Amino acid sequence: MKAIAVAKYLVTLFGVAMLIGAYFLYANARSFVTTASRTHGTVVSLRPQLSNNSRTYAPVVSFRVGAQQIEFKSTTGSNPPEYHIGERVPVIYSPANPYLAKIDSFFSLWGGTVIVAGIGSAFLLIGGGIMAAGPLRRRSDNRLMQEGLPIQADFQQVDLNTAVSVSGRHPFRVIAQWQDPSTAKIRVFKSHNLWFDPSRFITQKQIRVFLDRNNPKRYYVDLSFLPKQAN
Repeated sequence: MKAIAVAKYLVTLFGVAMLIGAYFLYANARSFVTTASRTHGTVVSLRPQLSNNSRTYAPVVSFRVGAQQIEFKSTTGSNPPEYHIGERVPVIYSPANPYLAKIDSFFSLWGGTVIVAGIGSAFLLIGGGIMAAGPLRRRSDNRLMQEGLPIQADFQQVDLNTAVSVSGRHPFRVIAQWQDPSTAKIRVFKSHNLWFDPSRFITQKQIRVFLDRNNPKRYYVDLSFLPKQAN
């Protein structure tokens, strides 16, 4: 389906873009840390701020550079507050502009990089997984067709796979069943998802299914007799 094809590329590109952004955040933070000076300051207030519809508290820190009193608000906040008023905290600042200062802690310095990199990695894995799923599935299907045990299963019906939805649409599946002569048990087979209704193209009473000889739970419902869907 075209929507899925577009989505997998967008998700992957978004993940790549986030990782590139994480790299620049890391480079900036690294450059700042290697040239910065360090001292200690005091939390003078906790400033409330809204973050994702929740209230957090960012510490405001005051420190001295020579005769100059500097005050800055941390770029990170939490609820409950991580710091309390009057607490002494390590401070890292730019000697060229002391107002460019941060609390000298891992999350204050590297938290943005870690968060953006984590989100980017997740999107890249999701997009890459979707892109890899198709070729891996085709490889598995081809192997089953070449090495699997072919059987003739009785065609039952075409149903909607309501567990999957794309743009409000559900894919179709071909359902067939077969009685295993070695156990006399009935097995039900479900085809891969189809984004068109194949009902009127199924005229035969039986459909070929390939079973994995070592793991009968793995199988492939052969629908090669159906017309191909146009992109």
